[in-house]
Amino acid sequence: MTDFTLGDLHVSVSEHVAQLEIRRPPHNYFDVPLISDIATALERLDAEPDCRASVLCAEGKSFCAGADFRVPEKLFQPIGPSELYAHAVRLFAIRKPLIAAIQGAAIGGGLGLALAADFRIACPEARFSANFVKLGTHAGFGITHVLPALIGHQRASLMLYTGRRLTGSEALAWGLVDALVDPPGVRRAARALALEIAANAPLAVVATKATLRAGLAEAVRRQTEVEDYKQKWLFATEDHREGVAAVAERRPGRFLGR
Repeated sequence: MTDFTLGDLHVSVSEHVAQLEIRRPPHNYFDVPLISDIATALERLDAEPDCRASVLCAEGKSFCAGADFRVPEKLFQPIGPSELYAHAVRLFAIRKPLIAAIQGAAIGGGLGLALAADFRIACPEARFSANFVKLGTHAGFGITHVLPALIGHQRASLMLYTGRRLTGSEALAWGLVDALVDPPGVRRAARALALEIAANAPLAVVATKATLRAGLAEAVRRQTEVEDYKQKWLFATEDHREGVAAVAERRPGRFLGR
């Protein structure tokens, strides 16, 4: 299979392992086209016999710092978050194993992108946050379904109610990531895991993932419908405007409940 590029996503395959690299440094903010391109690339790899597992990584300082709320029209106009989440659901329907190599921040929707992977390899310097309440809005990307299933309801509630950031070490202790390595070795460790998976019978691996994730994409679809409804309501509030300004200015929000 030859290498290919979709927008800001570059894909290469060797030794039965694909590498998908997001090229929007330094923070790799996402929008609808990027999430669509990632889903399209993974679906193409699902149909490619030479690929048995994939690694999702990113150039720059952050793995994915979520949506760039400084320019909301890039994310929500004119197509709206509903289309974004339709593409997000596609990620949870991918048939072959996916490992996320997280060298920096995975924030907001960037955390959601990381949660779409089967495994997450990170470094102590990585940071994880569902910071939606700090922005005066509601979690999206299916996070309210996937995060509690991964780390437990109580810890997910703590992350979602406070918007606090977890270090790589805290994320490992909570089961949010599967291994920690030094920053230069994050991609190498993710690829090593992908190669270990790819050494097994590919049909058996795909069948096993299908069993373990049975119903997940549909559950995420239903959850994103709820998340989308609540986001649209909260986007129109004064608190959301204040939250975006506060985060951009690196100060506590002055919220009024309206």
